Amino acid sequence: MGTLVANSWRKYVTPCWRPSVLRQGENCSNKVGDPSGRADKLWWYKDIGLHMYGELSMAVIQANNVLEDQCQVESGPMSYMEAGPQGTFVGIYDGHAGPEASRFINNHLLENIKRYTFESREMSADVIKNAYLATEEQFLSMVKKQWEIKPQIASVGSCCLVGVVCDGMIYTANAGDSRVVLAAVEKSGKQVKAIQLSDEHNASVESVREELRSLHPEDPKIVVLKHNVWRVKGVIQISRSIGDAYLKSAEFNKPPLIAKFRIPDPFEKPILLAEPSIHVHKLQHGDQFLIYASDGLWEHLSNQDAVNIVHHSPRNGIAKRLVKAALKVAAKKREMRYSDLKKIDRGVRRHFHDDITVIVLFLDSHLISQSSFQRPVLLVKGSGVAPGDADA
Repeated sequence: MGTLVANSWRKYVTPCWRPSVLRQGENCSNKVGDPSGRADKLWWYKDIGLHMYGELSMAVIQANNVLEDQCQVESGPMSYMEAGPQGTFVGIYDGHAGPEASRFINNHLLENIKRYTFESREMSADVIKNAYLATEEQFLSMVKKQWEIKPQIASVGSCCLVGVVCDGMIYTANAGDSRVVLAAVEKSGKQVKAIQLSDEHNASVESVREELRSLHPEDPKIVVLKHNVWRVKGVIQISRSIGDAYLKSAEFNKPPLIAKFRIPDPFEKPILLAEPSIHVHKLQHGDQFLIYASDGLWEHLSNQDAVNIVHHSPRNGIAKRLVKAALKVAAKKREMRYSDLKKIDRGVRRHFHDDITVIVLFLDSHLISQSSFQRPVLLVKGSGVAPGDADA
């Protein structure tokens, strides 16, 4: 990558990865490492930091011309009341057809969660589900307003993976094919096993195809095998997302949206769903860490391989180490060296791998048992856009 491009990348990424935020009564001893992270060509990474229940590590590698992955971590109040539930929130938003939906989610979903938590006075699966649906409604409302001047926004969508660690529970919500894996020590204490906490909504999964057929019994073409890949209506692999307005409402499945995004068959009910699948896991003594990642990582690493890498490596820089492990596998699949893959610029690089975002959240039992006011408050927000431009 040339100097001009590298400087442009830093201009957009560095200001948007916001550092840990000091609140009243805190000081810099709560911080670990570089609070704002580091940008280096196609990389952004935060090698080590603190969240409410332990340490964390984050990394992003760009493959697309415009970064479509977005992410955020926030520790502290999970509602508008300081005295309300305290926890750690993780969000990974893997956009497609453009970055607008993932950027929008990055700026609205957590606020909606805080609003519903404030109203119900507790964290729950219903709070998270309602926040997803509210974010979807807000995005589709924006699409409607911009439809005449920017019709392509109707084709933009995003997978949405959320984790909330709060009050001794791990809440996992997913719409799309990102994934979170929990590493837990087996009862024998000898091995650390990988436990997938999220469901994936990709037409390559037989149960997803069955769900689509049951929801659309009148449509024999609801899932189509195209070039050996199962796709919903022959155009998209995922069955749940935020955005993708052209597959949610027929009013956006027409000109001026360009023909390649329009589907020929009329429809009355949404083809894709925004409602997430949600699982609640009670924290156990043997729970060690969580790996949240967009599907770009899981295309190349198995759950257990990823857990083994984290378990047998130093914590500092572990998210970046996971991404590099996936890139080495991606290079090997194309019969090339990793050193050669590193020379390929964004855009062209998308032919070899996707944007990849990884967040590793360590669960330190001695911190989980402490009272919440002793823990650091953290805000790190990942975005490939300049501040103030997120809803554009």
